[in-house]
Amino acid sequence: MSFTALIVPLLMSVAVTQEQPITVTGYPWAPFISPMGEPFRGGANSVAPVARWFAQADRNQDGVLTSDELVSDADRFFIRLDANHDGMIDPEERVAYEQEIAPEIQVNSKWKRPRGQRAPLLKSAQGQDHRSGRGGRRRGEDRHDGYQIDGLQGAARYGLLNIPQPVASADADFNRAITQAEFRQAASNRFRLLDSHGQGRITLQELETRLPTRPEGRRAKPPKHPVDTRIGLPLPKGD
Repeated sequence: MSFTALIVPLLMSVAVTQEQPITVTGYPWAPFISPMGEPFRGGANSVAPVARWFAQADRNQDGVLTSDELVSDADRFFIRLDANHDGMIDPEERVAYEQEIAPEIQVNSKWKRPRGQRAPLLKSAQGQDHRSGRGGRRRGEDRHDGYQIDGLQGAARYGLLNIPQPVASADADFNRAITQAEFRQAASNRFRLLDSHGQGRITLQELETRLPTRPEGRRAKPPKHPVDTRIGLPLPKGD
């Protein structure tokens, strides 16, 4: 076989490979997870992710969020999740959400920090810091993984409500498929959880006070009989 016969197929395969771009998605900074589960990550500008979500959800730009606006925001995100446009979020689409859209909510994901925020160095009684490799101790941030039964888990680490899986938890009849009606009802219920004063409107400043902070220092000893709050807070009385 001639050299030309060998090299031509090789060059053709390289050309085909070059025509197919490789897409790499990186999520290095802590996101904000909206009440319906949409991730908003920090960018080059100084606008906080929660403020970007609020500006998007506040459709009439009057500075307050209403129940109807949160439901509309849920409708918009539902369309994105419903990849095959069959009117429901099926198990495959839930997997795509957990693995591709918001991988930070997975059980094995680490609790990320906001951009520019560094972990403080903790010192032991002997004066040694807790860097890996010095004194056999790890840094303080490794002492908190966010998955203690009495701690925040999943999306609750980055959101406004203690709901670890905001998409899956909208499945009201537990049939593993989430309809748009279920998603809209979940949005309505979650607005009432956020509107703790029952005013029917919420400002960005009110919501910012609900943002969780990553625990620091030594992990506290968990209680013997902790209350499992992973399913979220109860609805207001009268519902």
